Amino acid sequence: MSLLEVSHVRKCFGETVAVDDLSFQIETGEVFGLLGPNGAGKTTTMSMIAGLLKPDSGSVQINGTPLTANDRSLRVQLGIVPQDLAIYPQLTADENLNFFGQIYGLRGGQLRERIKVVLEATGLESSAHKLAEVFSGGMQRRLNFAIALLHEPALLILDEPTVGVDPQSRAHLLECIRELRDKGVGIVYASHYMEEVEAICSRVAIIDHGKMIACGALHDLLKTVQRDIYLRVSRISPALVDRIETMPQVEAALSQDSVPYKPDNGDQLLLVKGRTDSSIRLNDDLRQILEVLDECNVELCSIETNESNLERLFLEMTGHALRD
Repeated sequence: MSLLEVSHVRKCFGETVAVDDLSFQIETGEVFGLLGPNGAGKTTTMSMIAGLLKPDSGSVQINGTPLTANDRSLRVQLGIVPQDLAIYPQLTADENLNFFGQIYGLRGGQLRERIKVVLEATGLESSAHKLAEVFSGGMQRRLNFAIALLHEPALLILDEPTVGVDPQSRAHLLECIRELRDKGVGIVYASHYMEEVEAICSRVAIIDHGKMIACGALHDLLKTVQRDIYLRVSRISPALVDRIETMPQVEAALSQDSVPYKPDNGDQLLLVKGRTDSSIRLNDDLRQILEVLDECNVELCSIETNESNLERLFLEMTGHALRD
């Protein structure tokens, strides 16, 4: 039985379909990445998982039990770190934690012990009695994170938890997430920082216009990304052009949009189109073009690879156009 099961959920706002037939599962001790452009439906999806929005159809289940707005026993198993800070700036860190801890039903010694634990976990113990309004952005994010951990949730929902934080706070928060994962906490992680998702998520889902367009193990999804090699050469001679025309995997790509930059010293670029099915084939393609360059007396200046990564996968699936 999965910790969380989202099954065929759909949510509309008027005539606008925000989420359309979305399904996925999350296991205990798993960090699951939820990705999508602005307006793709991520926040709506997380709001339904948290019980803040009711799906028009489909279901959200925690440990096999449907989540409803009035079921406190399920809702207390959730911890939520929203993108917008949910803290009181005029209260100290300790006062914020004490207030939210009581909302979660914690009292007395249990509450004091949990406050101590989460302050230490987020590196805020020395600032416990300072007003939150004097905290840096990174410290406020860590306090926001600490509040969600107070009641030891089984499922943690993180919506852009590292937006606008300094590198030290980001590294600390990511390490906290790894420790929670190792303790068996299931985590939904939504972020636009692809390097973070690659670092901590074992599986990811990409949604766009409310629909699931990819879902699976990260290493399997990355295998579908084409890997290209860019060769910078001193010139593209007529003899080389003739040879390139017989090699479909090679493009004289100086004017193509796929070229990451144009050399500023008069050099030229060749693009060896990578294939997703085998790195051996790409090696063979590179070997062939190097032989051709040598035969045509064209000097190779440098080689640049375009490796498989989550950002390339995301852009290939959702497009390069700007989103508002």
